[in-house]
Amino acid sequence: MARPIWTGHISFGLVNIPVTLHSAEKSFDLHFNLLDSRDHARIRYERVNEVTGEEVPWNQVVKAYDYDHEGNYVLLTEEDFKKAAVEATQTVEIEDFVDLKAIDPLYFDKPYYLLPAKKGEKGYVLLRQILKKTNMAGIAKVVIRTRQYLAAVIPLGDALVLNVLRFKQEIKAPKELELPAGDPKQYKISPKELQMAEKLVDSMSASWKPERYHDDYRNALLAWIEKKAKSGGIAPVAATEEEQPADKSADVIDIMKLLQKSVERRRKTPEKKTAAKSRAVAARPHRAHRRAKRTA
Repeated sequence: MARPIWTGHISFGLVNIPVTLHSAEKSFDLHFNLLDSRDHARIRYERVNEVTGEEVPWNQVVKAYDYDHEGNYVLLTEEDFKKAAVEATQTVEIEDFVDLKAIDPLYFDKPYYLLPAKKGEKGYVLLRQILKKTNMAGIAKVVIRTRQYLAAVIPLGDALVLNVLRFKQEIKAPKELELPAGDPKQYKISPKELQMAEKLVDSMSASWKPERYHDDYRNALLAWIEKKAKSGGIAPVAATEEEQPADKSADVIDIMKLLQKSVERRRKTPEKKTAAKSRAVAARPHRAHRRAKRTA
């Protein structure tokens, strides 16, 4: 079995269940490289200064936030991100239990499996069974790697699944779109057409069996690639003076930074203090904006 993303706890009330978090996804994406059609050399992306046209080395690249969408940026350092970071606790702390059916499918984003750690089986089974019996989901906030997420703990067979949810502000409301609203009669849909459509849906109804559905496009593309390779369509990549190890080492450094940020000390913050801090953080941009206007 693959190594867990983290080892921590599920907590609700005074119950504390040791668990490990594992991805529930398998990636089947096909990855392609870009080559120059003239000599089959790899094409690389460069960091180019749009004023001078010169390449910018990594040690000169900084992150910046577009403060007012008028070309004024706030430069941010690694220290700034650390100061604003949410404490990376390895705890799925359930705040509420809600009706699972009440969560709109739009909110579901990415699933993870929660596995019981040593001596966690009893609490794990207890939570799983009570969620099944009540058809409820445990709503919690959890830090995965370097970001905090809203999540729902739901039962699936013998497993507990932590499904990352989108926050409300991340979802576009239907009213923001130009949709054909109103009664079907406004669109000259007759009762007979509705009846016929209903019969069609009824004739196509089936039990949900996910194994029936396959990525036909991916399979067809792989078959075509195999056929083209066998017919002599393989093009060797042109040799370059610069080798790849430097780029690979950079990737390792980035991964190490993510791992180090994920392993932080667990700290519990009282609810009132957390709420006050959230209000203070939310007010900062407005205060900064007022100061900017007074300065202008």
